[in-house]
Amino acid sequence: MPVNTYSFEFFPPRTPEAGDLLRRTWRELATLKPDFFSVTYGAGGSTRDKTLETALEIRRETGIEGVPHISCIGSGVGDLKAVLETYRTNRVRHTVALRGDLPSGSLGRGELQHASELVQLIRRETGDWFHVEVACYPEFHPQAQSASADLANFKRKVDAGADSALTQYFYNPDAYFRFLDSSARLGIHIPIVPGVMPITNSTQLVRFSDACGAEIPRWILKRLQEFGDDRESIRAFGVDVTTSLCERLLAGGAPGLHIYTMNRYEAARKIWNSLKLPRR
Repeated sequence: MPVNTYSFEFFPPRTPEAGDLLRRTWRELATLKPDFFSVTYGAGGSTRDKTLETALEIRRETGIEGVPHISCIGSGVGDLKAVLETYRTNRVRHTVALRGDLPSGSLGRGELQHASELVQLIRRETGDWFHVEVACYPEFHPQAQSASADLANFKRKVDAGADSALTQYFYNPDAYFRFLDSSARLGIHIPIVPGVMPITNSTQLVRFSDACGAEIPRWILKRLQEFGDDRESIRAFGVDVTTSLCERLLAGGAPGLHIYTMNRYEAARKIWNSLKLPRR
């Protein structure tokens, strides 16, 4: 029986103060013994060096695998090959391969337009060196022409050589389980680990969800509106809602959890402890 994987996601800090906060966060979450910490890659590769630097610092300090992302949009093939070689030189064996977003005001889209092309490049250049994660969208990518087109895009990434997938966050478990069924009908059988976003800030949640196409159920929005500026009540409600979601996902057979931390540990740790997740 496959072993579930549990992980947390960070973004590279932009200031010394943000770096100190992130270090405290990964130190706190490292005590939970997750399988890995992933580190995002800014639009157009804008945080490329900081992404690897952060992942290596995490590995060096905690002994837990730091997994740097890589994205192709806005980057040339030569640059991407150089990034992959740098990862290999530093004994990184696991990466998250994404299309990515263009930085604001950027004109060039780069030579590769899709994550499937990036996965093909990784396999062509490095063989089986990397465990390659890709992204998928149970509620479908906001730029997809249709649900079936988005599923076809996901299959192309899998066929190109993806080992597993991490989903965009969502709050409707039925969307995830239906996505699994639809993927299986297309012959997709890699582990699809649900991404989970703890609710800690209602304004931030609405903004992020509008941008990425994640649906916030009406009942959750209504409760958040009722709390107003009561941050303590929002956080308590958010932990309860997200914990219940995780319980349903795991009970239904989800192969783990990937928690988007926003570089803060409190809510993520409370959810983990409430679920009594195993420590490796």
